Amino acid sequence: MNLTLHLTDNCNMDCSYCIREKCPKDMTEEVLYKACDLAFSKGQRAGLCFFGGEPLLKKDLIYKALDYCEAKSKETGMRFDCKMTTNGTLLDEEFILRAKKAKMGIGLSFDGKAQDVCRFFVGGKPTSAVVEEKAKLLLKLMPESTALATIAPQAVPYYFESVKYLHDLGFRKVSFVLAYGNKVNWTEEDLKLLRVELEKTADYIKELFIKKERFFMSALIVKITDCIKGANSAERCHLGVRQMPVTPDGDLYPCTSFIGDEPYKLGTVFEGVNDAKVIELSKRSSTPETCVNCDLVKRCTNSCGCANRMNTGDENKVSPLQCTYERMLIEIADALGEELYQIDPVRFMEYYSK
Repeated sequence: MNLTLHLTDNCNMDCSYCIREKCPKDMTEEVLYKACDLAFSKGQRAGLCFFGGEPLLKKDLIYKALDYCEAKSKETGMRFDCKMTTNGTLLDEEFILRAKKAKMGIGLSFDGKAQDVCRFFVGGKPTSAVVEEKAKLLLKLMPESTALATIAPQAVPYYFESVKYLHDLGFRKVSFVLAYGNKVNWTEEDLKLLRVELEKTADYIKELFIKKERFFMSALIVKITDCIKGANSAERCHLGVRQMPVTPDGDLYPCTSFIGDEPYKLGTVFEGVNDAKVIELSKRSSTPETCVNCDLVKRCTNSCGCANRMNTGDENKVSPLQCTYERMLIEIADALGEELYQIDPVRFMEYYSK
């Protein structure tokens, strides 16, 4: 079973697009261990994602969870996987080496050249210099780590620059997503510029491909790989099934944007998962009505209940912003895929069909 542990609701940063309310609420050891037990209670493997707030504010809990779950893995024979999303400001060599030992996947929230546009320390100080140094340390010790960029409207002019900057820094896997929710306001002009920036990014990926450099820029590359494999992008979201958040109090919800909404509570780490409510929720999940007859229905993430809820208030209703963005990505990714295939079809399939 996969769980996302919200170790704390507190954070040492104050990002302009963040929809999470900061408060000094931390997970207790009792909740932590109960969550670990729950992760091992179902399926063939146990998976934990350390999250926040900023999870490294509670390093002690992460160390305890790793020790406990590694021992439980040996005891039960079940595989244990873990990952973490962090703003990176509190990373140090000791922690990274422990994470490496645990084979933890680390996603570093880093907006690249746009870092100081939206991502500040509490109090307003810029964060780019600190995070760049931490990124270098992380890549030195764990070179397969991923950079996670969130692009708000005011950061769009830096989109391509940020992709190139993160690649030059040493990241070979980057994820760029749009900022959603009531803290941002996207305009037609923002989206026009976003298309230009994405096209420049596609050209850069082509340059790297010609040089035989692998670079996984998920926003575009996932569209290519899914197309080759015949995968249905709309099947990615399974609310409360694939990854269930655990609050500091031990409550279970289907996704982070649902936390605190009592009708969507799916149980607790003490009482377990309410399977009937999970089944009920899955039955309510459906393809948005406006998407049913769309030619791209199986190629876009219209089923992301979290994004839909943040934009429209309804997990089954896609926003015009999401629709425009997905169409843009698919069009640019398809053109890129065609070009890469023409350059070297064998290497293209080697890179993107697995």
